Amino acid sequence: MISSTALLLTGSVLISLATGQNNPDPQLTGTWSSKSRKVLTGPGFYDPVNDKMFEPELTGISYSFTDDGHYEEAYYRAISNPAQPQCPQGIMQWQHGEYTKNANGSLSLTPLSVDGRQLLSNPCAYSNSIYTRYNQSELFAKFQVYTDPYHNVPRLDLFNFDGSPVNPMYLINKPPQMLPTQTLNPTASSSGSPASTNKPKAKRDFSSDNLAGFTPMRDQTIPMHRQKAMTANADKWWWIGVGMTGIGGVGYFFF
Repeated sequence: MISSTALLLTGSVLISLATGQNNPDPQLTGTWSSKSRKVLTGPGFYDPVNDKMFEPELTGISYSFTDDGHYEEAYYRAISNPAQPQCPQGIMQWQHGEYTKNANGSLSLTPLSVDGRQLLSNPCAYSNSIYTRYNQSELFAKFQVYTDPYHNVPRLDLFNFDGSPVNPMYLINKPPQMLPTQTLNPTASSSGSPASTNKPKAKRDFSSDNLAGFTPMRDQTIPMHRQKAMTANADKWWWIGVGMTGIGGVGYFFF
């Protein structure tokens, strides 16, 4: 059975889409980033001219909002693999579009469908990263903007459609640090406006079962030489350690 909360949230989104309302909230204006502050929206994360993404030093998320109802987001996540702990995955996601604050206080984010990008690294399954188009509308049930009592800086708390909290973010730039808000990579069928999609507005699911719907951009784009080098170096030093231990044992026995 669908909960009454889910029905109300869905109804608010449909109303805002039907009326074409764009109701931004000035509290949100600026660039927000999670605790690492290494993931930021803008040209330092995604280069639309050369169509490539730049890996930040640390994982994290970032959202930017404008006074006139545009947004941009950047995600960089590590995905653990309990079945194969030696095979963690990494995922980068970027998209932008328009947002509106609904009458019930929720936020609806509608991306420009042709512009979103995703880069998936799975070194144990593929020798290269997989670059795909990405398009996912989002619904946040509520949000809070206030001064963080510990850091004494503006803080943004977003809550997913089911009420679960997103990692807190802190204000980094105001005005926001963003790429241009219009369509950056138009296609023959692109109108330049945010796409109306039938995809449910849900939390991100990073499981491999949910990658089938992404449109491949450039398969085997970026060689994962660094991951391979790290694995090779670890193996090399392990065998060196075994050898030195053996030599030390022989020396102790004879001398």
